[in-house]
Amino acid sequence: MSMLQVQGESQSVRRRRMHPLALRIMHWTNAIVMVVMIMSGWKIYNDEVIFGFLHFPDSIVLGIWAQHALQWHFLGMWILVLNGIAYLTYGLFSGRFRRLLLPIRPREVVQEMIAALSFRLKHLDLTHYNAVQKLLYVGIILVVILQVVSGLAIWKPVQFSSLVSLFYNFQGARLAHFLGMAAIVLFVLVHVTLALLVPKTILAMLTGGPRLDAAAGSDKSGTPPEPSH
Repeated sequence: MSMLQVQGESQSVRRRRMHPLALRIMHWTNAIVMVVMIMSGWKIYNDEVIFGFLHFPDSIVLGIWAQHALQWHFLGMWILVLNGIAYLTYGLFSGRFRRLLLPIRPREVVQEMIAALSFRLKHLDLTHYNAVQKLLYVGIILVVILQVVSGLAIWKPVQFSSLVSLFYNFQGARLAHFLGMAAIVLFVLVHVTLALLVPKTILAMLTGGPRLDAAAGSDKSGTPPEPSH
């Protein structure tokens, strides 16, 4: 291998962003699809409510009628599933999940939550996720998986009767799906609030964030790379 090739590969590694382009595309795709699925889901819910006191205003739902909303919901579902599989595959095999989301220490979660509530949350190093971010990201991944499973059970209760049994019955699957939606809405609110407290995290997900030095060794050692500004 020539010296030029070695230098080229070295520069390629050093220039890698914390959030690669593919990851940013998957992130924003998920964000848009989530909004579509939540708003269309509210319209579907209105057609057969679970809680008699709760009805979502037409101004915040997607779909003229329930069948129209279902079409939007199914479109979002397939995009979410395909994009989610790609995201999980990338996160697991690249070591990103292990490097950024683990470990989660309860004491740190409490400390970060207190800091956030008192508007003293700092995020000086974008290459590290704080404890609250770790908990939120792991939690939302599990909730989305729950949504897919419960959604399939609601969509095809006869064909996926084994999935329905996981929630006791059809109404149990509906309730789990509704609570999962509520958890996602709560996640979005907290996520956006934390991002507004530390605006550079939003910019990082748009531009790719800081460049990473010694990125090649970080995946194997588990030690996050040093940011290069």
